[in-house]
Amino acid sequence: MRFGTKAIRAGQEPDPVTGAVVPPIYTASTYVQEKVGELKSGWEYARSGNPTRGALERSIAALENAQYGLAFASGMAAETAVTSLVRSGEHILATRDIYGGTFRLLRHLREKYDVQSTYADFTDLNRLEEAFTPQTRLVWIESPSNPTLVVVDIAAIAEVAHRHGALLVVDNTFASPYLQNPLDLGADIVLHSTTKYIGGHS
Repeated sequence: MRFGTKAIRAGQEPDPVTGAVVPPIYTASTYVQEKVGELKSGWEYARSGNPTRGALERSIAALENAQYGLAFASGMAAETAVTSLVRSGEHILATRDIYGGTFRLLRHLREKYDVQSTYADFTDLNRLEEAFTPQTRLVWIESPSNPTLVVVDIAAIAEVAHRHGALLVVDNTFASPYLQNPLDLGADIVLHSTTKYIGGHS
């Protein structure tokens, strides 16, 4: 399926009850259970998901050539979820020109939870190699970065990260899936702030 078709169709099926071709916005907070723990529709409570959010998750996953997708209330909420993969005493290696909100999140993790973070020039792969520690679990990049628009070689960085046993996280907000699919280049996790290009904000 070509990108334009995926962009308007992926994650959406006509509503089986009404025939609507665009999924409605579901506002229900709870869903019917046949018995305790047996969900009639697959949905239980809005906090854990609903059909509207499910359509968004499937759509963005398709645009990123991903098997799965998760939607959060904000890009920073998604980032916080990703950082939960790292434990106290472990290390996140990030590009030195990351988004300010990400920088503050990593600083908070260091100060409150002893999750270490360092920053490196990811345009120089030799320097990048030197920045790893035995505790490095995540490598975090934006390409292009916000706001300096630095572009890095995602495929090469993925190779280095995996050689060190780390996952590569790519914030693809600025490029969007239209211009770049980091999973195809070896990234393990891709995230977006959908209020930017995907949502039409800037």
